[in-house]
This record gives sequence, C-alpha cells and structure tokens, in this order.
Amino acid sequence: MDNYIILVNKESGPTSRKVINDLEKILKIKKIGHTGTLDPMATGILVCLTNKYTKLVPLLSSLEKEYIAKIKLGIKTDTLDITGNILEKRDVPQLQVSQIKDVLENLQGEYLEDIPLYSAKRVNGKRLYEYARGGEEVKLPQNKVFIKELELLDYHDDIIKFRARVSKGTYIRSLIQTICDQLNTIGTMSSLERTKQGEFPLTMSSTLEDIEKGNFHKLKIEDVLDVEVINIQEEDNIYKKVFNGNKLNADYEGYVLYKEKNHELALYNFRNKEGRLVIKIK
Repeated sequence: MDNYIILVNKESGPTSRKVINDLEKILKIKKIGHTGTLDPMATGILVCLTNKYTKLVPLLSSLEKEYIAKIKLGIKTDTLDITGNILEKRDVPQLQVSQIKDVLENLQGEYLEDIPLYSAKRVNGKRLYEYARGGEEVKLPQNKVFIKELELLDYHDDIIKFRARVSKGTYIRSLIQTICDQLNTIGTMSSLERTKQGEFPLTMSSTLEDIEKGNFHKLKIEDVLDVEVINIQEEDNIYKKVFNGNKLNADYEGYVLYKEKNHELALYNFRNKEGRLVIKIK
C-alpha cells in the first residue's frame, strides 16, 4: 500500500471533492483525503493524502494557509463571491491606498468572523448552504481565527488585490466583507488562490494533467513534519508496543517516526515524556 502526500494545483471550476474523485481514478487508489476545501471558483494548492496517511488530515489541516485574493468593489452577492446572485450595487468610492493599508493592518491578530451562509459548515446537523438553498433562516455561527498577515498588493479602479496568511478555518469571503465594511463600501470576492499551506508552496504542486503523466512529488512524513526518525528491529523490546500502538515513555518532545529496516511503522507524538500514537502505518 502506497502512503504519501501529494500537492495538487487545483484549477477553477471543479469542487475539491471532484478533484479527489479524479485523483482516485488517475492513481487507482480508493482512499484519498484532503486537508482543506477550496471553493469551486478558487485555485491553488490542495494537500491530498493517500491510504493510511489520510489519518494525518487533522494534523495537516491545522497548518496556516496563505492566499492571494481580489475584491471587486461596488457589488454584493448572496454567496459573497462573484459567482453569486447580485443583492446590491453601489457607486465605487475613491479610496486612498493608505486607507486600505490601515484597514488591513488593523485586522491582523485574533479575529471573530461570521461563517458564510453558502458554506459546508453544519448547524443542527444541516449544512449552511442547504439552509440557503431552501430559503430558511438560520443564525450564522462565528469562528475565532487568527490573521497573521494582510498585505495590499494592488489597488486599481474597482479591484483590491491582497495577500493573507491566516489560521485554519478562516473564510476569505467573510474577511473580505469585514474589509469592505471598514472601508464603508461593499464588495465581493472575484478571485482566490491558495498559494501556501504550512511549508507547502504552490510551486511544489502539480496539475491533474501533470499527475496523470507521472510528473509529481510523492512526499513522506519526514518531508512535511519536524520528526525524529528511530529505526527499531523486531527483537527490540519497544517493537511490540509500537506495532500495537501502545503508549510509550521516553525523554522525547515532539514527533517520532519509528521505522523497521527503513519502512515506516508508526508516528508518535511525545509530550511530557509520554508518547501517543498519531498513525499506525504498518
């Protein structure tokens, strides 16, 4: 069974689920997961994991993400992006670059955002977009996130282009609404590209077409996490505990990857001298 991480460069149009379905067919692997949904209109890096590595999804999903987004000023849509139905139009104000930069700077830090109505977040067992499509009213939940960096890249006519480094769970569409509110105008997301997740840059990713031709990187745990690698043998006392996924005690801190004859056995996370199994690979 081939366990690895693959970085897909998603194009605009398909859902993240469609990308996974296509990947399963191309690689002839039945079990593939990803670490963070991209909207259909969005492009950029989609971190995918195969087979037993799918158990790393919660760990890698927590990594911070970087995006480049564009705001089209003067319109507001129901989906908060350019694909939605227009709810309102206004004249575009003449903004100052310094004004935009001040707003972006003030939003850095801890931020409480409204989760978009058109999202897959569940409320009372039902996804928000199902409420939206059914015309039902629902109180939007809020999400506490961290905005690490916001940088203005360009401002011309009715388009603001910016770069954002954010924590897990941040909806750029919602962030854009907050930016527009603070600029006393309206706007909607016109493009979104995820350029980085954790230490994975977009330049390391491959399109589905490239992957079909075999032109892609197969990343392993050591490539994506700061781990200590320990080789053990079957006759070692610790081997049976690792093989069975038991708790371990040792003077380690952080992640330890146990191997046998250079084959991955299991990944452990040690805290306060106690190691707990993260994933069992063999």
